Amino acid sequence: MIELTAADGHRFNAFETGDINAPRGLVVVQEIFGVNAHMRLVSERLAGFGYRVLSPAMFDRAARDVTLDYTPEDVQKGLALRAEISEDAALMDLEATASAFGGRPVGIIGYCWGGSLAWLGATKSSHFKAAICWYGGGIAAAKDAKPGCPVQLHFGEADHGIPMSDVAAIRAAQPGVDIFTYAGAQHGFGCEARASYSAPDCELAELRSLAFFAEHLR
Repeated sequence: MIELTAADGHRFNAFETGDINAPRGLVVVQEIFGVNAHMRLVSERLAGFGYRVLSPAMFDRAARDVTLDYTPEDVQKGLALRAEISEDAALMDLEATASAFGGRPVGIIGYCWGGSLAWLGATKSSHFKAAICWYGGGIAAAKDAKPGCPVQLHFGEADHGIPMSDVAAIRAAQPGVDIFTYAGAQHGFGCEARASYSAPDCELAELRSLAFFAEHLR
C-alpha cells in the first residue's frame, strides 16, 4: 500500500502492483467491500498485461483499512460506508490516484460501486484516457452525463439490481458508448468470491476490457 493525498488534503491508501515504470497506468476501483482480496487479485491480473495499477481505498474517508467479505452483514456495512462518501470527495480521490502516474496515459476500471465511480471519472474528470465500468448500478441515474473519454460498459442480463430497462435507457442516451450484456449473468459475475461468479462471462468481459485499453491508452 502507498499513501496518496487528495486535493482537499485527505490522505488515503492505494494498493500498488505492476511495474512502476510501465508506460501506462490503470486505476482499479473497488466494489462496496473495500480493497479486499478480490480487488487485489484483479489488480495483479491486470498489471500482468503491462500496466502499473493503483487501487485506491475509497472507504478511507469514512473508515480506514476496511476490507469486507460477501456476506449479507458485510453488504450492509459496505452500503453504510458508501453512503458517507460524497461524489465530489470520491472524485478527488480518483483524480489524486490518476495524478500519481505522473502524466502517463491512465485508464480507469471499476466494479459494482466502482463501476459507477468509473463513470463519474469518465464524465466529471479530464484525468482519464479511457474508462470501463462493470455492473455499475449508479450509471442509469447519470446516463445523460457526457463522457470526456471513450467508455465501455458491461452488464449481466440477470442482474436483479440493474434491470435491462436501465441498460436500454443508457444505450439510448449514449449511442457512442460500447455496451455489452451477458445472457444469464448476475450482478458480480466477475468476482470469483461471489456465488454469482461466471468464469466464461468474466473472461470474455476482461478480454474486451483489455482490448479497449490497448486501443485507447496510447
